[in-house]
Amino acid sequence: MAALAKGGRTNVMGFLLRLLARLPFLFIAARFYGADAMGRFASALVVVELVALMCAMGEKRGLAQRLTEGEDAHANLVFDGMLLALIFASAAALFFWFVPAPLFPSGQYTELDRLIVLAIPAYALTEIVLAAQAYKFDVATTVRARAVVEPWTISIMAGVLYFAPADTMPQVKESGLALAYLISIYAGLAVGMIAFLKSYGLPKGWRPHPVYMSRMTAKALPLATADAIEWGTRRVDIFMLGLFASPAIVGVYYFAQQVASLPQKLKTSFEPVLGPVITKKLKEKDYGAIARQVCQVGFWIIAAQTGIALALGLPGEAVMGLGGPEYVSGTAALGFLLAAEAIAATAVVSEAALIYTARVKNLWISVATITFQAMLTVALILTVARLGYGEPFKGAMAALALMIALGVASFVKARLLSRILGHPINTWRWALLHATGAAILIGYLATLLPEWAELIFGIPAILAIYGWVIWTRGFGPDDRVLFKRNAGAEQAKTP
Repeated sequence: MAALAKGGRTNVMGFLLRLLARLPFLFIAARFYGADAMGRFASALVVVELVALMCAMGEKRGLAQRLTEGEDAHANLVFDGMLLALIFASAAALFFWFVPAPLFPSGQYTELDRLIVLAIPAYALTEIVLAAQAYKFDVATTVRARAVVEPWTISIMAGVLYFAPADTMPQVKESGLALAYLISIYAGLAVGMIAFLKSYGLPKGWRPHPVYMSRMTAKALPLATADAIEWGTRRVDIFMLGLFASPAIVGVYYFAQQVASLPQKLKTSFEPVLGPVITKKLKEKDYGAIARQVCQVGFWIIAAQTGIALALGLPGEAVMGLGGPEYVSGTAALGFLLAAEAIAATAVVSEAALIYTARVKNLWISVATITFQAMLTVALILTVARLGYGEPFKGAMAALALMIALGVASFVKARLLSRILGHPINTWRWALLHATGAAILIGYLATLLPEWAELIFGIPAILAIYGWVIWTRGFGPDDRVLFKRNAGAEQAKTP
């Protein structure tokens, strides 16, 4: 629990840093490049990151089990995964270089835009080295790479490339978002590799064995697919919008999704920390401890995500207005997306244990979830189009479909894990309802202020009242370890 708490504290700091870095990028992309350019960039990004995650062969979460059970040197085991990822990712990048249509469904792209395929190998390798660091409970490297280096690099480079001379480098300016993203991914990889080599060193006596690599691929396939599907539930909506809506609406939706993805990082950074803890408890067959840790971390994540969702959602028009007047139409989509992230927390923490206890069943639930989401997204978009509603409603319906699908997945995965462990999985506490009510009241009062005051005074006020209620009514002694830096030392002294 002390390790989880330490990871949580680091994670909260990473969230704040990511928030500070992500907002300049969204402002630059929205105000300088425009909704059309953002839409094209978002469509390509969906395919690139999905393929890269598949090429990581499930190592983001499966590496912890291999390192726990493996007999070979840890550096050698990690390099096995890196080699596999590099082979698959390079092949995928080569394919999409010659067949770029899936990246750009609108058919609008430049030669420099196609360079985004080079991010596939780097993204896959970054996932593996950060997972290796998380096995040693090093969340700080993930924060540096994902919350500092990558977002600040893409923000700075997007601004620099926009001001490239139009007469001599017109394509550089036009493809600035894609090039900035590519540079940021390799910068993040550099940070992860430096930390990895310091922790693990270079492999010794390492020789790739084709037979072992083939078995590793077969074993990793269900987990890699589950990883890709879990990630895909956050991106299939953009893909569907790209087919049924204009690039401008995709750009507005992407802006809303980037704001909503800020609280998502709170839960995704807990996953690598939960993995080693769960695998060790599974080895001891201490199922009660696993259930307690899943419920504890699940509540932490839901409490944090709900507060952030309320702080960003209640003054939603002011938040979306940062991108410009045309982005205010995405306010409803932002609300549904923020709610979806809070609802999904139970599914995420349950899956952190299911991938080790019921890997295939978890995969089938994930497949059913994304299939249901895709079908519901299409049905809702076609319904609003048939009723004659405008393009912004298509984005809202895509977000609503995501929220419903993630809610169903949370219920099903929690029930399955509870049955496997023989202990209840419940991340809900009534204090969440009390804190939400107080936050809504303050949020309503904040909307009466001018937009600039909503953002400057309203958001901190919502977070303050929500945090105070959660702290006084929802957090017990075990929860407050999250805020004690010396929690590990105190536990060590306990007889």
